[in-house]
Amino acid sequence: MRKNLRLIRRHWWIVLLTLVAGVGIAMAVTVRTPPRYQASVTFFVTTPTPGVTDAYRGNLFLQQRVKSYADLLGSDRLAQSVVAENPLGLTAGQLQRRISTSTEEGSVLLKAEITDTDRNRALKLTQTLATRFVDLVQKVETPTDGKPAPIKLEVVSGPRVSSTPVSPRPERNLPLGGLIGLLVGAALAVLRGAADVRMRDAAALQRVTGSPLLAEIPFESDAKSAPLIVGEAANSARAEAVRKLRTNLRFVDVHEPARVIAVTSALQGEGKTTLACNTAIALAEAGWRVLLIDADLRRPKVADYLGLDGGVGLTDVLVGDVEVGDVVQRWGDKSLLVLPSGAAPPNPSELLGSKAMADLLLALRESADIVVVDTAPLLAVTDGVVVAVQADGALLVAQQGRISRGQVAAAARSLHSVSVRILGCVLNMARVGKADKHHYAAYRVVTPPGAPRPKRAGAGKRVNDRTQQLSRPAR
Repeated sequence: MRKNLRLIRRHWWIVLLTLVAGVGIAMAVTVRTPPRYQASVTFFVTTPTPGVTDAYRGNLFLQQRVKSYADLLGSDRLAQSVVAENPLGLTAGQLQRRISTSTEEGSVLLKAEITDTDRNRALKLTQTLATRFVDLVQKVETPTDGKPAPIKLEVVSGPRVSSTPVSPRPERNLPLGGLIGLLVGAALAVLRGAADVRMRDAAALQRVTGSPLLAEIPFESDAKSAPLIVGEAANSARAEAVRKLRTNLRFVDVHEPARVIAVTSALQGEGKTTLACNTAIALAEAGWRVLLIDADLRRPKVADYLGLDGGVGLTDVLVGDVEVGDVVQRWGDKSLLVLPSGAAPPNPSELLGSKAMADLLLALRESADIVVVDTAPLLAVTDGVVVAVQADGALLVAQQGRISRGQVAAAARSLHSVSVRILGCVLNMARVGKADKHHYAAYRVVTPPGAPRPKRAGAGKRVNDRTQQLSRPAR
């Protein structure tokens, strides 16, 4: 039930549309339906009863007779006699369709109703029906030997006609239409949710990947123009979520800490590069010596995000054209070093899977506390898997509402198939509830007026001194 309620809440617009449609249809039907009036008459059936015993038997007899009279009210003979006496523009068949009867269990009362669009015609037809029906019963029940009829039929109520139409009834139709619209909308919302295979929540991400959830990065509209958690964005809920990820990464496995972390995703555009950059920044802010490597050699973005020169980098180091100490760049005033991707190679997978890459990661592992490697999407190319195999573990990023559960499962299988250790998963661009936003806002750090603002990180500069302790890889 809770799952269905979540689906209904998620697809509330479907429920709203069906509600409006239901009320609109009910209103249209009400307006287009001509008003109908109802005239009624009630008969009492009786018989002479000399004694108590005879009265009891006679009452049972009359109750059986009333049921027969209800059918007699809709007979062709009665309808033809009424139309013959008072035609009013109707045939016998049309009159029969306007007549309805009702009886009460254990009672000798019989009620006949005629519904018509003309109020006066309904009353006249009911008056004629009452007279002709009494005559018909008297004629049918009178014995052929001339004895008096054992049944007496009397009109005890009516004929009278309603002053207001019995249909349509707006006070009933509109709420009924709205209720039907709500039920249909709820059913459609549940069906749509059941058929929706996209990754919608953190629980599904954990279940599909079989790995712990390390963070939920909330969606922020200004993240596209300011993707890094620096300056004003350093006090945002997104920055706090990245710091939570930093903490979880350090304690995900105390006995076997991950020093080389590959950040990847199933598809392109899920925010893995932004998350890799922000995670490296957050780790550097905590005092760790961090090296960020752009190993997405097909569509490199790290240098663009950080404002660095990415013309020379990892590719050039792997082919032996330059030394790693000559192309690593410091970013900002933090202990963050960046190794851009460099020139685009014709064989990225072979280059990333070469011995030179393995030697480079081994050397950099000893020169930095944590190495964060941005890799290519797993389902697009094999580059990401090749790099993840050489790392201590992989961080799988999935964007909420964009990727399907099947695609995430396929990405996780590609890592498990080569025994890659999945450190955890991150739900990116997550929809955070108002309550969570309020809780963070209550503890948000606010810079006092006039206080110096944090310096915005500018373009990095090349690092060549030996204080960085970057070992040169074997060629």
